[in-house]
Amino acid sequence: MFRRKEMQLDRIKSKLEKALRKDTAFSVFGASSHKYKVNEKLRAKELTEWQEKNQVTLPEPYTQFLTEIGNGGAGPYYGIYSIEKATSYTDSDDALAAKCVLYPSMPKEEWNHLIEPLISDEDIPDSEYDAARNMVMSGLLCIGTQGCEYDMYLVLEGEHKGKIVYTSAFYSNHPFFFVYDNNFLDWYERWLDEIILDYDISWFGSRMPGNENELIEVYQNAPNEEIKSKALDGMFKFKKISQPSINFLKSVADQDQKERIKAIRLICKTSVDAGRNYLLELLHSNRNEDLLQALMIVNSYSKTVDSSDFIKVIVQSLDRVNDPETLRYAGYVLEYSGTITIQNFSRFLCHSDSSIQSAAIYATRNCNDKLESWAIIKQMLMGGDKEVVKNSILYWDVIPHEKLLPYYKAVWPEYKSNLNLREKFIDCLKELKLSDDYFDKE
Repeated sequence: MFRRKEMQLDRIKSKLEKALRKDTAFSVFGASSHKYKVNEKLRAKELTEWQEKNQVTLPEPYTQFLTEIGNGGAGPYYGIYSIEKATSYTDSDDALAAKCVLYPSMPKEEWNHLIEPLISDEDIPDSEYDAARNMVMSGLLCIGTQGCEYDMYLVLEGEHKGKIVYTSAFYSNHPFFFVYDNNFLDWYERWLDEIILDYDISWFGSRMPGNENELIEVYQNAPNEEIKSKALDGMFKFKKISQPSINFLKSVADQDQKERIKAIRLICKTSVDAGRNYLLELLHSNRNEDLLQALMIVNSYSKTVDSSDFIKVIVQSLDRVNDPETLRYAGYVLEYSGTITIQNFSRFLCHSDSSIQSAAIYATRNCNDKLESWAIIKQMLMGGDKEVVKNSILYWDVIPHEKLLPYYKAVWPEYKSNLNLREKFIDCLKELKLSDDYFDKE
């Protein structure tokens, strides 16, 4: 056992150098902050003193990293904290020695009950809030951050001692995520492996580990649908997928209705041409969810290939769109292709739902046919609420057409004190060769 760990430590030292050679531009997320360099090693005496002071025995793989590799430095996301910094970022000294109450795949109901005091009562006394938070974060050491509200913790006590947990703010139905790896060193080495193999590691640790063949085998032998889904999720870390794996994914798309969309997305990530027939089928589908998913895939992966056949179907499918999200993605795709017009979005601009109107305004922000489409815009301004009118000014500016001036004049008092918006009104008047005080006249 000791020899295996010693070999793993040697591999990690070597792979740190390989990762640096692979990523000389520090393009991997967070690499520019640590540059694949580790701090000086933690001395055995310092480790002993820390454990005695905090009444905690740290997991051995983690202590081996601290004392044999470095006391923090290079690591996933923004790197690994030194033990001193980790201690300062952990909620309370008392929480370190407590048993961890969290565990992998915690049911949402149990999680919701656990965090209820933290999210349901804004007037909770500080002492009660701290006690409830310490309960959730007990037995955890903060070893690094992913940025924003996301951090990485190490389980110090309990059944899952040594596991890595990804945390965030407290949200209902979103238990903290336990990574797949059994211990710190396995997790750390996988990070290096995925860099060296040129995987997409933007969300490192959240996807099932394994190469293409291993993940296919997991899917094929999965005891339940959840494992199947996670095996496919794991394949998103590959920037390109081999032809045999694409053939496998096609069989999934043809036979597994629950994972059909995910398989198509994976195919198209590598080759839109390989997934073209699937995308056209989704675009022609009468199910709004199919149309939305197809639009999302086309928006993500088709910008470097011929998408004229997609564009034609999307334009024809606009009359089936009835929700803002689908409309937004249709707008993204059509705008990028240069085929979006005020005319083909007229139904949405004059819709009774202001959220759809606002989505259409944003989608058509760069259209060049606004002046010639003044009648459509007039109808929109007549029926739109304040938010719709404001969004049209923000994203379109004030359209310089004499037929629209009465509608802009009606809202001028509301916006003339806003310097940014006022300028848009004045620019319109200049375009029409009208005086700057035109909107103030009776």
